[in-house]
Amino acid sequence: MDSKCIFCNIILGKEGLIYEDDEMIIFKDIKPAAQYHYLAVPKRHIKNVNELTTNDKELVEKLINVGKQVLQESGADINDLRMGFHVPPFNSISHLHLHLITPTSGMGFLSRRIFQPNTWWFATAEYILENLKQPSHI
Repeated sequence: MDSKCIFCNIILGKEGLIYEDDEMIIFKDIKPAAQYHYLAVPKRHIKNVNELTTNDKELVEKLINVGKQVLQESGADINDLRMGFHVPPFNSISHLHLHLITPTSGMGFLSRRIFQPNTWWFATAEYILENLKQPSHI
């Protein structure tokens, strides 16, 4: 845990959590891009996607799968879902977090740009996961 990290402090304080287990938490984004905008965050402090290794493949899969499950349990439509990570230097928080946003059809113009798939600033969860399967990751 990093005491200067806002997400580490959320993990410790458990404020506003929608989901929690031994490895991860999920909570609502404070600036939602759509009706449902959650963040799936590993409890282990990983600075960003560039620090992920092939050993983190299962963790990323869990963030994705549990995130989808929590969205469904909340009544969200996961058929209109955007999942991804901001890529440095375009991440405002230095703690890995997966954005789970639905419905994407309800996103405004600016949100569509900020969360535009597979750009220099936002990589889809599928893209990151595929790269983790490669011997030389991201």
